[in-house]
Amino acid sequence: MTDTPPPALTDLLHAAVTAVGGVERAGQVTMAEAVAAAVDDKSHLLVQAGTGTGKSLGYLVPALAHGERVVVATATLALQRQLVERDLPRTVSALKPLLRREPQFAMLKGRSNYLCLHRLHEGAPQDEEEGLFDPFEAAAPTSKLGQDLLRMRDWADDTETGDRDGLTPGVSDRAWGQVSVSSRECLGATKCAYGAECFAEAARERAKLADVVVTNHALLAIDAIEGTPVLPGHEVLIIDEGHELVSRVTGVATGELSAGGVNRAVKRAARLVNEKAADALLSAAEGFERVMELALPGRLEEIPEDLLYVLSALRDACRQVITALGDTRDKSVQDEDAVRKQALAAVEHVHEVSERLVAVSEYDVVWCERHDRFGASLRVAPLNVSGLLREKLFTDRSVVLTSATLKLGGDFNGVAASMGLSAEGTEGEDVARWKGIDVGSPFDYRKQGILYVAKHLSPPGRDAGREDMLDELAELIEAAGGRTLGLFSSMRGAQTAAEAMRARLDHPVLLQGEETLGELIRAFSQDARTCLFGTLSLWQGVDVPGVNCQLVVMDRIPFPRPDDPLMSARQKSVEEHGGNGFMAVAATHAALLMAQGAGRLIRASGDRGVVAVLDPRLATARYGGFLRSSMPDLWYTTDRQQVRRSLAAIDAAAKV
Repeated sequence: MTDTPPPALTDLLHAAVTAVGGVERAGQVTMAEAVAAAVDDKSHLLVQAGTGTGKSLGYLVPALAHGERVVVATATLALQRQLVERDLPRTVSALKPLLRREPQFAMLKGRSNYLCLHRLHEGAPQDEEEGLFDPFEAAAPTSKLGQDLLRMRDWADDTETGDRDGLTPGVSDRAWGQVSVSSRECLGATKCAYGAECFAEAARERAKLADVVVTNHALLAIDAIEGTPVLPGHEVLIIDEGHELVSRVTGVATGELSAGGVNRAVKRAARLVNEKAADALLSAAEGFERVMELALPGRLEEIPEDLLYVLSALRDACRQVITALGDTRDKSVQDEDAVRKQALAAVEHVHEVSERLVAVSEYDVVWCERHDRFGASLRVAPLNVSGLLREKLFTDRSVVLTSATLKLGGDFNGVAASMGLSAEGTEGEDVARWKGIDVGSPFDYRKQGILYVAKHLSPPGRDAGREDMLDELAELIEAAGGRTLGLFSSMRGAQTAAEAMRARLDHPVLLQGEETLGELIRAFSQDARTCLFGTLSLWQGVDVPGVNCQLVVMDRIPFPRPDDPLMSARQKSVEEHGGNGFMAVAATHAALLMAQGAGRLIRASGDRGVVAVLDPRLATARYGGFLRSSMPDLWYTTDRQQVRRSLAAIDAAAKV
């Protein structure tokens, strides 16, 4: 009796595409074959797959066929939901007869994303709980916060997962903080009275049994960086929305210290430790707060002496409190284990960040930020995460990164270098093997869209209200009949433009921040005359196919702010090592955003429209070619009359 040969990858892909009601694309087949090959030879792969390629199935089908556990990490909640609620159930069902097994899948997030039953029933630490309920009538919430807490208590009886994203409508971060804990605050399943029913533990158990585990970039970073395994063992890692990985890993590796956070740690620990330790921490916290009141925003290449002194005092006082937390002072505290664990988590965080700041490593960047509401805070971030990723991510497993924007300036080397990979084709004993492929897009960009650069405008300066740019914007919107997504490099620029267009035009103008993002996008997608203006999240988060989005406008090339401490430090570091800091950091950052922003225009095979960049530098500067080659291959022009005629024709066709 001979073994039945495994089904062909093309047969599996065909079955999956049919099951989800999609259309098989040549690029999708190429991608699936490349993913399968990389997994088989344990190498790494970077795949640029344009909008409409069907990249989710392009990696899910070879992942499910592989047979060993695969982790899929995404940047956005929307894609996680699509994978777990739509793509995976249908694909598994379609492949089951061919594979002769039913692969299992599960979603896994960080612990704080799940409802904590202990915290729900036993309450939050006292410093957080004040003000939720009227003390004379505990059953009647006196605030929106109290109402949300009661609603979450009811929801806890109905939910199967305890996942925050399953709570509709959602609640504020402050409200969710009353019923969730971080991994540091968690008592542990064996010590917790609710351990057997714990939602987070149940999610972990499901992940251990799954063939495919869907998670997010942040949890992937925590698993890789902190050395505490939170993901089950796996030999294949697929990173979707891979262009976001470096910024998400940087975010996880960034520490913050504020007077508010330090004072919360003091409150939580004060009742639990001896008077000497409590007084030392209080005194150190007061010293830190006094110094931070006078701190100026900006990068700190050296820590000032007065700040270094209070940070050292804070570090030492935290160490003393951590030791003393084994000796409880207030025996009247109920549920002492939970209170102590939460206090310990808060003090340990302050200790770790203050210790990192005092150490002032050459591999860290330190800066001060000042907020109108929260005051000043210190932040510390890694100068570079490439070494971290090379060491922690690209060893002992095959890694596939995919996105519509991985190829910047014509090749993958820029993105690869940001992740610690050598130039493609580099050979060496310790060099990770990888290759990049661009599987294209099913769209004919040169026939479907125009890239227009307003070469005649004055170059943008610091002033957000460029009059000639606003005149150009108004004329373009009029020609398009509305239908405009305005992408701005700053919130100030978006606000200035929105005010000007509302005064000049009859078209409704929606502005980010005036309503929830979901509501704004819904309103924009329902009225073709409407315009939507906003900043960073709109550059990447809008998917409105059809006639309601036929003009995408970028006010200027989105270089990082010159005073951005982390970006300017990274640029300077590249230059000190003989590289071109501007191209490696600023231009690459801008290219990624412009590629993403231009990708908002053509979302379906019938879409037509214009991407208009109101910054002449895209046409005139030496780096303009690099930026343009990173964007979809739209038909390029600087002819303002031609683009107005085209927009008017597209508008007329949309009305037919």
